[in-house]
Amino acid sequence: MSDSSAKRPVVGLVMGSDSDWPIMEDAAKVMEEFGIGYEADVISAHRMPQETIAYGQSAADRGLRVIIAGAGGAAALPGVLAAVTPLPVIGIPVPLKHLDGMDSLLSMVQMPSGVPVATVSVAGARNAGLLAVRILAAGVGEEAAGWRAQMVEYQAKLRDEAYSKGERLRARRAHPTGFGMPRD
Repeated sequence: MSDSSAKRPVVGLVMGSDSDWPIMEDAAKVMEEFGIGYEADVISAHRMPQETIAYGQSAADRGLRVIIAGAGGAAALPGVLAAVTPLPVIGIPVPLKHLDGMDSLLSMVQMPSGVPVATVSVAGARNAGLLAVRILAAGVGEEAAGWRAQMVEYQAKLRDEAYSKGERLRARRAHPTGFGMPRD
């Protein structure tokens, strides 16, 4: 694990409100796991429109390479950013009190042609972080190669965990106090 807080930010992690942080923090944790520098901030497309546009327009010049934007309700933040930056934007629908994030999800996946937002599941910040890692790992150079190698290790760990779960399930089925399912 690297200390990504001291690294130059290459991922912008933004949200419409600090109340979104409990969900968005999972994306930050992924950045930390992979040693990727990131910045995190609150910018609201509705309450801070000029600042949101300025953030998106300056992101590439400031060295960012991917933006992860979480938003609830009308979820304008990812779309506004995608409209003003050449960088990939990953949207995270944040569930609110009403509609459980479905409004946010539909808002993000219905972007008009020419303004793409890669959208993950409702509250899917971990997958957004992993997608950002994969985007960065698709680049050239030692840094990208290092992230690719880390991703391969991560995927191997997931595979090993799935094998272990299967072994535990098979062991329970074989045991008389298991699920009571007949053995094949």
